[in-house]
Amino acid sequence: MELMEFISFLARWGHYVFGVAWIGLLYYFNFIQGGFAASASDSTKVELFTKLVPNALWYFRWAAAMTFLTGLILLYFVLGAGTLRGGLVIGGLMATIMFLNVWLIIWPNQKVVIASNESVAGGGEADPGQADAAAKALLASRTNTLFSLPMLYLMGSGAHGGMAGAAWNTPDLAFWVLLVIVVIIEGNALFGKTGPITTVKGVISSSVVLSVIVMAVLAWL
Repeated sequence: MELMEFISFLARWGHYVFGVAWIGLLYYFNFIQGGFAASASDSTKVELFTKLVPNALWYFRWAAAMTFLTGLILLYFVLGAGTLRGGLVIGGLMATIMFLNVWLIIWPNQKVVIASNESVAGGGEADPGQADAAAKALLASRTNTLFSLPMLYLMGSGAHGGMAGAAWNTPDLAFWVLLVIVVIIEGNALFGKTGPITTVKGVISSSVVLSVIVMAVLAWL
């Protein structure tokens, strides 16, 4: 096996491993921890956000970073092979937005929540901005969950011709329609509300619907 081929293999393997860790923790936060925290006592919440959450967020954000880094390495090889499709570009854009949401929205706002709970644990007062920070982090996290299923579909179908749309350097109507959808959804993550993705059932259903829309756009446009 040649060196570059081996590097490509390692990058792909790492991309899978780190991606599983990242999305797995994303689902844990949204499907399990969130529901538990909502019904937990105040003292339990303080313990949760001072002991478990900081550790889980460390793995979460660095898994996201390593997934993104290995993805960039894989992109180099895909470009070199001339097999990059429009659908894969959109999937990569979704993943990049998800990565940025982790580091620029979720993590900064969760730090506020963690610091507030640490203050309470030490006998101090809660940060009055905690609720607002938690809401911003939740919206970004729910948005990432919404993106996750169609992103995985697009990344998985990227090497399968028509399933992934036209070549990336000749974007077709499907590419532009999907791009507009992604921009609108992320715009809501920055300036909107959770709406139908407030609940676990809502975000799962919305992600499935978005996946079907993506498939339909690629198939018919």
